[in-house]
Amino acid sequence: MFFDSHAHYYDEQYNADRNEVLKKVYDSGVKYILSASSDVASAIENISLARQFDFVYAAVGIHPHNVIDADNDFISALADFTAFPKVVAIGEIGLDYFYDNTPREAQKIAFARQICMAVELKLPIIVHDRDAHEDTLAILKNENARKAGGVLHCFSGSVEMAREVLNNNFYISVGGPVTFKNAKKLIDVVKYVPDDRLIIETDCPYLAPEPFRGKRNDSGYISFIAKKIAEIKDRTLDEIAQITTANAKRLFNID
Repeated sequence: MFFDSHAHYYDEQYNADRNEVLKKVYDSGVKYILSASSDVASAIENISLARQFDFVYAAVGIHPHNVIDADNDFISALADFTAFPKVVAIGEIGLDYFYDNTPREAQKIAFARQICMAVELKLPIIVHDRDAHEDTLAILKNENARKAGGVLHCFSGSVEMAREVLNNNFYISVGGPVTFKNAKKLIDVVKYVPDDRLIIETDCPYLAPEPFRGKRNDSGYISFIAKKIAEIKDRTLDEIAQITTANAKRLFNID
């Protein structure tokens, strides 16, 4: 039984077969999926999916690429969405300095505002951090994000950064890149992270694991990620499935 802790099933890549894909991955053993949002429109779509499928949950938030386009009242809109019981996190939110599609100062402001909302609502946050490690950690600390807790999704930092993340009441999530040939740094992180603070994700439709790299990803491929982690940690696949599912359910307060 797997928990895909980060997916994007609102994405247009699923428009032709979304329901079929979700039914297929459930039958393959993925019994929980958290579909993360990137803006208000995708949050609405994710909530609709969570209403339709018992095993799908939603996170609502504004991705750093989209903060400039967000209405000034986006915090109120997101807060309203959290009244739906299957909205279990605020995300994905954070910083992206790789593409730099949005002014960095605007990203920082939106990130901080959404952390404050999460702390007030007592919901964990899902953090996007790409080439922005130092500022991401600084904002998490300055805004006292440890009160909300959460996860750094698709973790790309060092062991040293992982230590800081763990010390600030966050989990670390690992996806398809752990299977890539250049994954040495991430493999070291997986070795370091304690069993009770590790979760797994696909980030689908992006970042398909080997041997499907470059193809459309879906939650059914999460077993390839779990197998690689089992190999790294010298555990069985069943153990990794049980550990990471229990961790995700605890983080997102799912009974």
